[in-house]
Formats: sequence, structure tokens, C-alpha cells
Amino acid sequence: MKKGGILVNEKIDDYSADLKGLLSIAHSEIELKKDTYLFQEGDKADDIYFIHSGKVRIGKLTPDGRELTFRICSEEDFIGEITLFCAPSTYTVHAKVLEDGVCAKIKKEDLEENLLLNPGLNIEFMKRMGIHHQKSQSKFRDLLLHGKKGALYSTLIRMTNSFGVNKEDGILIDLSLTNQELANFCGMSREVVNRMLGALKKDGIISVSDGKILIHDLQFLKKEIHCENCPIEICNID
Repeated sequence: MKKGGILVNEKIDDYSADLKGLLSIAHSEIELKKDTYLFQEGDKADDIYFIHSGKVRIGKLTPDGRELTFRICSEEDFIGEITLFCAPSTYTVHAKVLEDGVCAKIKKEDLEENLLLNPGLNIEFMKRMGIHHQKSQSKFRDLLLHGKKGALYSTLIRMTNSFGVNKEDGILIDLSLTNQELANFCGMSREVVNRMLGALKKDGIISVSDGKILIHDLQFLKKEIHCENCPIEICNID
């Protein structure tokens, strides 16, 4: 429905209390079209987004032209790559649509006003931002402590938590990925990922079919990087 010229999604009633609070803020809704961008690096960082449906990849281009993928956002995820209560800034990453859908767009100034007026909303928003920060820290920890192995193995573990489907012989990552796309998640070259995946397949740890990875021995991956078994809300790819 419309409220003061701004769309307010009627699906709000289906969400948890904290999401209802955030989505009660006046917002507009935009359609997500595959291969378009919500924003690109250098654009003014003026909005946060909440995904109702579809998928969006958050990434960055390196000076040498390589693309890094930080996470894939899907239904009920927020994209909040902004700094609140600070001078205007620009996005340091881009958000590319992978799958058609719909998302809500909340202006930074409206969010800031509501956070000041509503302590409960402020707490819930800070919780979400805290979880996001913990996710980033855990990814850097795996990379720093275990290098390329940590980057790849932890990415596979996170993908089982986000897209995993239990099968008789393991956990299927129900997401079609090329080796280049997987390399983008790990910050490595496709050739290195090819070699590492080849070794895992040879040892029977994984198998690949139709671009999807089946993890046969998840515990092996966890043991190799001394996995701390973080909660799923931290250990995921979203």
C-alpha cells in the first residue's frame, strides 16, 4: 500500500518483530533485474536495502581487474553498506543482482531519525550490524590463519550453512557456481581453486555435478582449518 507517496509493503506482517520495526520506516520498493546494479563503487552511500525476494552479490573490483565476492544476499537480508551519523560518503563495494526479485529501499536520513526516536529499533539494528561485523572478522581470521586453504575450505563450510541440502552421501551446496565464481569468494585465482578442488575430489572429500558441489566429508574441512563451530548466523555466506 502507499503511505504519503511511499510504498509500505504489506508483507511486513510475515516478518519477525525486529524486521517489522525496520520495515515500518517509510520506504520505497524497487524491482531487482538480473545483471543490473543496486549501486556501484563510488556512488553516494545514501540508502540501505532489504530483500523481499531475489539474490544480490556484494563485491569489489581490485586495481588489477579481479572481482572479489564478499557475500550473496537473499530473502530477508539487509544490504547496509553505509556509515550512519557521519558525513556523506560513497560506496566502497558494488551490489549486482543475480536473480530477479523485489527489495525495499530505506533512506539513510529516515533510518537515522527512527533509530534516534526508537531505542528498541536501535538495539535490533545494532544486533544485526554486530552479526555482520562478526561474519567479516571470522572470514579474515580463516584467511590469515590458514591462507588459501582457509579461504576455500571456510567458504565451502559457509555455503553448506547457507545453501546446503542433506543427501544420503553428504551435503549438496544447492547453488550453481563456476570455479571462477568460487575463486571470487576466496580472493584467489581460478587456477589455484582448480588445483585445490581437484585434490579434494581425488581424496573423495567432494564431488561436482552440474556445477554444484557435494560435500562428502564436512568434518575433514572443519578439522583442516580448526573450525570453531560458530553459530550459523555467523558462519554463512549471506
